[in-house]
Amino acid sequence: MKISKRGQLMPSSPIRKLTPYADAAKAKGIQVFHLNIGQPDIETPKIMWDTIKNFSTPVLEYGPSNGFLSLREAVCQYFQNYKINLNPSDICITIGGSEAIMFAIDSICDPDDEIIVFEPFYANYDGYALSANVKLVPITLKAENGFHISDFDAIEEKISPKTKAILIGSPNNPTGTILKEEEVRKIHAIAKKHDLYLIADEVYKEFNFTPYPHFSVLQLDDPERVIVIDSVSKRFSACGARIGTFITKNEEVMKTINKFAMARLCPPTIEQVAAEAAYKLPFSYYQTIVDEYQKRRDICYDILASVDDIVLKKPEGAFYLVVKLPVQNSDLFAQWMLSDFNKNNKTTMVAPASGFYKSPNLGFDEVRIAYVLKEEKLREALDLFIEGLNKYRKIEDKLIKSLV
Repeated sequence: MKISKRGQLMPSSPIRKLTPYADAAKAKGIQVFHLNIGQPDIETPKIMWDTIKNFSTPVLEYGPSNGFLSLREAVCQYFQNYKINLNPSDICITIGGSEAIMFAIDSICDPDDEIIVFEPFYANYDGYALSANVKLVPITLKAENGFHISDFDAIEEKISPKTKAILIGSPNNPTGTILKEEEVRKIHAIAKKHDLYLIADEVYKEFNFTPYPHFSVLQLDDPERVIVIDSVSKRFSACGARIGTFITKNEEVMKTINKFAMARLCPPTIEQVAAEAAYKLPFSYYQTIVDEYQKRRDICYDILASVDDIVLKKPEGAFYLVVKLPVQNSDLFAQWMLSDFNKNNKTTMVAPASGFYKSPNLGFDEVRIAYVLKEEKLREALDLFIEGLNKYRKIEDKLIKSLV
């Protein structure tokens, strides 16, 4: 028996692929600071837990395939804070934002179709596309431009008869870049010119450290073209709840999405009830969270920017940054930090950035850092990271030769 070619080609997540090394370090009594994964440490809102504790039903039945109406209404009310008008029929509740992205790809693409993406991008996009036999066509953004889009002609140069959509993430994971309204409108104009869908991953839209407001594609006057991916995971520190939202005003797309939703029956009931309660929190809740992450962003940036030979740009949002390191292979460095380095039985785990690129040979001198720890732990984790980096640089050539 053989594994499918699709299975063989499925990439390992750069966020999770080093977990066995982290587990081995922990088994030896080493404390691992996790800067590799966007797992918030801010407490999940108490109202979510209270709602779960008070939830009771004689039978835990299947729910609607597109999610409870009351939750979809709560999501509509939440978007009113951004002066965006939605109807419950514009929303399908998904099992995390991940399923929403997969639904988007499956509903608008046939095998061998193409989607244009800007790299570095959220690594799991690649796996989602591969599972649907869809090709991601990358446009590389540069740190020196703050990972903003400077060459819009490059987008049109990548468009082919097989192109079905342009996919953007703003605020961006892994770079923390927030696209300005002008950038979004220019991308939209290209999508409109070539009759393409515009998919926007807006999971981190609260996490905005810039003076300008986040501009959602839902603010464009082109409802048939726009698809938005959203989630409760980050804004409510509820990654394990696995509740996402697929949003579009395109009725044909939504009909198709609902068929995919029926095939997997329904999203989880109890988590939907908790999410509905969270969406009814006052909007001031988000500002408290954003202020905390902005503080962490500043700490992280200031510490790393003071190190010679490290290159980075200050993130504008989300809670990640991409750091260019004076190393040849960040995969090997991140692994070495777990298998060979510790100080006082402590070390730091980061995500090698090559997995956030589609283009070959990019990202091997970069890592993604998630500033998701409280100040004291974050400072300690970064100090360990820097000390480990300095030691690794001295032995990298020898280490690489030993592996050849």
